[in-house]
Amino acid sequence: MKQNSDIHRLLRIVTLLQGPEILTREALAQRLGVSVRTVYRDIAKLNATGVPVDFDDQTQAYRVGPGFFLPPLQLTADEALALSVLCDDVAQKEQIAFLAPAWRALAKIEAQLPPETRSELAAMEGHVVVRTAQADSGEGSGDVYERMRRAIATRRALDCEYESPSTRDDPGARGPFRFEPYALLFSVRAWYVLGLREGRPGVRCLKLSRFTRVTPTHAAYIIPNDFTVEKHLGNAWRLIPGDTEYNVVLRFDAPIGETVADTMWHPTQEIEHGEDGSITMRLTVAGLEEIVWWVLSMGPSCVVVEPPALAERVRQLAAQTASRYTAPASP
Repeated sequence: MKQNSDIHRLLRIVTLLQGPEILTREALAQRLGVSVRTVYRDIAKLNATGVPVDFDDQTQAYRVGPGFFLPPLQLTADEALALSVLCDDVAQKEQIAFLAPAWRALAKIEAQLPPETRSELAAMEGHVVVRTAQADSGEGSGDVYERMRRAIATRRALDCEYESPSTRDDPGARGPFRFEPYALLFSVRAWYVLGLREGRPGVRCLKLSRFTRVTPTHAAYIIPNDFTVEKHLGNAWRLIPGDTEYNVVLRFDAPIGETVADTMWHPTQEIEHGEDGSITMRLTVAGLEEIVWWVLSMGPSCVVVEPPALAERVRQLAAQTASRYTAPASP
């Protein structure tokens, strides 16, 4: 029993020393409920078994050397099942592209699970399924993803070429440019990268599948400390924040209103239920160019109450769409 207690304490030491806290000998002893002398002995045992525990003279604290980790042998059945579903259904089946390494990692984890946990996973296979809209990986985008990832990790800029409807219409925009990626973002069935594009103001959002060339350089760059994807997007409907924020009010008829209310479409949304089964959605959106297409996708069950600019844009686009189905006049 004493041996099991010692092993448990040694494992806890490794976990604590790999965490964010700076733990002196005294703090570690207090956390474990043992004497400082016992901490000395435990550290010696860990070093003797190959766990690289070092003492930092500057902080007067212990740390486990970089690159060392304990295999995840303590997963519960529900934790293992959650990982299995995400890795098998989402990563392996490429519902979200470029996450296949997660599935390979799962195979390593499953190999170290206790037999009873593996049996429970096998019994649940095919009975918990995740289905999302298939991602647009794009031919060659895997290499683009990896080069963007490495550029972010090493803070080295890229020389790129990019093709989109706007560049096809503007010959001056087709040439190569220097790009400094800040973050990779998966949204609306595809991968995007946020960063600074040479010759364009502000942080840009570019689709990975539209890059035609990505070449690493040795030019260093800096990602601002205060940059986050959430801060950049702000109240954008999806990916592109506009300069003006609008208070949007939408009314949805029954029965589609109940379905709409079941989903969190935007972090600012508020839902008001009507007695007839309709709902009123209120939200604050930065820019209208993205939300207009979502409103149109709801068909006649959705009416824009505010703002007038959004209502007029929906009216124009709906009229243009209807005109394409107008029967030609009889001769």
